[in-house]
Amino acid sequence: MSDAETNVGSDTVADSSARTESAEEVTETTGRRTVDEPILQVDDLVKRFGGITAVDGASFQVERGTITGLIGPNGAGKSTTFNCITGVYTPNEGSVVFEGTDITGRDPYQVANQGLVRTFQIARELPEMTVLENMMLAPKNQLGESLWRSVAPIARRDVVEQEEELRERAWEMLEFFEIDHLAGEYAGNLSGGQRKLLEMARALLTDPEMLLLDEPMAGVNPSLEKKLLSHIHELQDQGYTFLLVEHDMDVIMNHCEHVIVMHQGTVLAEGEAAEIKANEEVIEAYLGGEV
Repeated sequence: MSDAETNVGSDTVADSSARTESAEEVTETTGRRTVDEPILQVDDLVKRFGGITAVDGASFQVERGTITGLIGPNGAGKSTTFNCITGVYTPNEGSVVFEGTDITGRDPYQVANQGLVRTFQIARELPEMTVLENMMLAPKNQLGESLWRSVAPIARRDVVEQEEELRERAWEMLEFFEIDHLAGEYAGNLSGGQRKLLEMARALLTDPEMLLLDEPMAGVNPSLEKKLLSHIHELQDQGYTFLLVEHDMDVIMNHCEHVIVMHQGTVLAEGEAAEIKANEEVIEAYLGGEV
């Protein structure tokens, strides 16, 4: 493992420990939740578009520190559910609770600030900015976002110091994902797989508790897919939680501890991969009679 990977791993482990201690403190002072409770709870979620019900009473939970798969045929409601969880859509009914806080209907930036961050099936990098510049946009609460701090001489020193720290973190994350050699490249010139690595690296700079990955392996060649999965497992070991929508059944069955199956806007089944693989309803509705 490189020094950069060690640094990133140490930082993320420290962040994970801090998150756990914080959750335990909340329990001691208020009794509202414990670290053993689900990090994400979705209850009776409904989303309609005119006369079409895309999500119809979906309920599930995601345990802290797991890699959970969300699968289903096209039109099952997976992406709409993701969008309702992350604030892109406001659900018509139901609730989304993250880390003990009801985040139903909050704006995407508010959800992200809570520590719930998503990536997209088609990576949404800023193509005319370099990879490093894309990374530098991600961290929250940057002093340079304030006009007066950017121009006032004394305050400007704080801005410069913070930018140096953020740049160092960005470089370490790029090295962790092994795309530091692309730091000066325009993001629009990256391959599909490289864009997925950039998007995940950028998401981690927001200091999330949980990442929702929408088709993370789509358009990724086998070599980069293996690398991306390896990084996901490393991050899981450091305390991060993942919920991913993925059509690659090998990825789901071999890398997810828990699998949720959606069909026609509802949760058809859920359980361990082996249970889902043997579930006749799932086989009939989604897997076409053979896994």
